[in-house]
Order: sequence, then C-alpha cells, then structure tokens
Amino acid sequence: MTGRISCDSSAFSYKMVIVVRTDIKMSKGKMAAQAGHAAVSAAEYARKNRPEWWSPWITEGQCKIAVKVRSEAEILEIERKARNAGLPVALIVDRGLTEIPPNTTTCLGIGPAPANKVDTITGKLSLL
Repeated sequence: MTGRISCDSSAFSYKMVIVVRTDIKMSKGKMAAQAGHAAVSAAEYARKNRPEWWSPWITEGQCKIAVKVRSEAEILEIERKARNAGLPVALIVDRGLTEIPPNTTTCLGIGPAPANKVDTITGKLSLL
C-alpha cells in the first residue's frame, strides 16, 4: 500500500475518537499524554468488553481522530451520549501532579467501535 490513508477514508470501518478540552491550559506534551491515556484506556475497555469491535480495529490500522471541545460540560455531555449509545468510553481525570489542578477532566476516549456509531456522537466536532 502506498501513500497515506486518512482515518475518514472508507478504508476504515472502525475508529476511536479522542475528545480533548481546549479551555484548560495544557502544554502540547501534557495534551499528548492525556490523549494517550484516553486512547489506551478506551482500547483496553473495548478489548475486554467489545472484542468484536476491538479486533477489527486493531487489524485495519487502529484509526484514531482527535477532536476538541471548549468546556467540561461539553465533554461530559458527549460522554453521556456515548455511554447511552453503548460505546466504549474512557473519561480521563488528571491527578494534578504537574500542570493542572487535581481532578481536572482533560480528555475522553470513545471507541474503538463502528465508525458510523462513533460519528453519530462526534461527527460534528472540530478537529484538534
């Protein structure tokens, strides 16, 4: 296979979306670490509880998309919708050991799950 394939391509039937809060001050490194926590935690949840979604996601290339929200209320509403839809979710709350106060909600991992199911929750959010 040559060239780059976007995760928005029809080549991917499964995806994970990482929702990142942009209203809190995080360095690029902190944001990357928090997104990593969300990705690993959501994937591990799916591996244990939704292997029928996790396995093909792994096989087809582990598509991940990063999007942004502007408030804690917004990320919590997206979490609620994703949970109600039966999607794997991982809400990341920081311990406050470095840049931000303890118990700050930073990121949300959704999926891996069928792309169309994830898109109904996150499809209108702006890319990070």
